[in-house]
Amino acid sequence: MKAVVLHEIGKGGPDGLRYEDAPTPEPGPGEVVVKLRAAALNRRDVFVTYGMYPGAKPDALPVIPGSDGSGEVHAVGEGVSEPEVGVEVVINPALEWGDDIRISGKNYRILGLPEDGTYAEYVKVPADHVYPKPRHLTHEEAAALPLAALTAYRALVTRGEVESGQTVVVPGIGGGVATFLVQIASTLGARVFVTSGSDGKIEKAKELGAEGGVNYKSEGWQKELRSMTGPVDLSVDSIGGEVFDALLSVAKPGGRIVTFGATAGPVPKLVMPKIFLKQLDVLGTAMGSAPEFADMLKLYEEHDLRPVINERFRLEEAAQAMRHMEEGMGMGKIILDIA
Repeated sequence: MKAVVLHEIGKGGPDGLRYEDAPTPEPGPGEVVVKLRAAALNRRDVFVTYGMYPGAKPDALPVIPGSDGSGEVHAVGEGVSEPEVGVEVVINPALEWGDDIRISGKNYRILGLPEDGTYAEYVKVPADHVYPKPRHLTHEEAAALPLAALTAYRALVTRGEVESGQTVVVPGIGGGVATFLVQIASTLGARVFVTSGSDGKIEKAKELGAEGGVNYKSEGWQKELRSMTGPVDLSVDSIGGEVFDALLSVAKPGGRIVTFGATAGPVPKLVMPKIFLKQLDVLGTAMGSAPEFADMLKLYEEHDLRPVINERFRLEEAAQAMRHMEEGMGMGKIILDIA
């Protein structure tokens, strides 16, 4: 088969990828091999190429990156009765989460490192980690869902306990998870507000269900946000840095902030009284469990939701696709068309 293989980790990042021939995987007991039609990029994939992700070390190479994928079952291993060969599926990349929905277990890991991932024509996964593809979605749309939509669903529903009528803030609209946060929160009846450095992205967020947004490049944006939203029930943050302090300021007493990233780095001046005097809950989250993955797919199917696609590339253009992600251009998920 053809695959994109990471051979070097370091300053070159995506330059360490090679499009080449690789052995087609064979399913073991309890496993299936999926013939992939599409894969999707995540920030995790880029971080892996730079060695900026746990386990991304030279001794882990070579490895095929990629967590997200959709296709059809090509072969099944011993003991697998479902799904059958030919069934269209989407992959849950959260391997061995464990039995406790609150936290991942000691064997938890994400497809694409250490196991070979979805930047390939075929991928091998446990049979219980493939789910029927939502019928209304193309393979490209289905491939966009797994990692990002699962992260968003858990952050909002399980950790954030969002309810209809509540006010939700999503800073940094544009990336995959943020677009899913807007879609899911608005679908569940929340009032959603966003921030972005692009007025165009704010307008796109409104098309997804956001009520409004502010440009964080404008002077006094924090005050403008506070005026627009009123007291905020829930913020879901992947930015960190100074943005986190702004979210503390707009939070209502007893409000919640769910965090799953810190692309802007550490919070420079964390004002602790904003947390304890307002009785705030600050909650961490990452990825999600199998039941949450199934519930996320059900939500997208029942409400006929479609993910936002930013740009499409061919499989052999994976390095170019990663550079596009690094530039932060466009909005939504970046897709690799495989077959």
